[in-house]
Amino acid sequence: MSARARVLVQLSVAGALLTLVAAAPPASADRGSAVPLRIATYNIHAGTGSDGVFDLDRQATALRALDADVIGLQEVDVHWGARSGDLDVAGELARRLGMRVSFAPIYSLDPVTAQGPRREYGVAVLSRFPVRAAANHEITRLSTQDEDPVPAPAPGFGEVTLKVRGVPVQVFVTHLDYRADPAVRVAQVADTRRIMARERAARPGARQVLLGDFNAGPSAPELGPLWRELRDAAAGAPGTYPAANPVKRIDYVAVGRGVRVRGVSVPEEAVASDHRPVVAELTLARGAGRR
Repeated sequence: MSARARVLVQLSVAGALLTLVAAAPPASADRGSAVPLRIATYNIHAGTGSDGVFDLDRQATALRALDADVIGLQEVDVHWGARSGDLDVAGELARRLGMRVSFAPIYSLDPVTAQGPRREYGVAVLSRFPVRAAANHEITRLSTQDEDPVPAPAPGFGEVTLKVRGVPVQVFVTHLDYRADPAVRVAQVADTRRIMARERAARPGARQVLLGDFNAGPSAPELGPLWRELRDAAAGAPGTYPAANPVKRIDYVAVGRGVRVRGVSVPEEAVASDHRPVVAELTLARGAGRR
């Protein structure tokens, strides 16, 4: 083979290799890139606004305006009674927003009539992503349905597992005790940490986000243990309650390892509920990830 022919062959091989490299999918880059997720939490007050009017159209409009991929809801009625038109509020909001729904009842009571649906109240997750798995965990509660309640395990700590562009995410939604005495919240925080640690161990590499109405301010001592594993995404953000004139921040997006907060906002929605929502722009690390 002549020298000129050898050069042409070498150039052809080099060109082919460059073409293969350019055409190959950037698998390693995909594994290392961060995945965006817009997530929100909202105590919807069973569909009733700060003006005392039940208006699901108004609330669906407020939720749609959040433009979130995932929304954690608290104070959700499902055929609970007249205050919410006996509607399945969780399912109705999901339908109107075109999202999937996972409902985790705190209370599930017998129907008023034998043929009627169960009367339920709890928390829910709305998601643009398919729900791969769902659970309703028990934490300590002081029931509002018993005349003489004592702290006891009860359901209503919801969890869904999603896959967000290839990254597994465990989204938890909660509603902690509202009473001035923090004793029940202390127990609930301990339960929350135990459950989240167990779920984290069961799915190594999954990212964790906790959404909810904690009924306590960021510096409340009973919330302190939560911040050992989680970060308050909305640290320094405005108040969320009461919606008409917020003086307290009691609604949270809290994130675990491998989740970065790019921004957070508290929309100035003063009427659709008695709380304001919180929206966080997150990025999810692939692989082992760091805070």
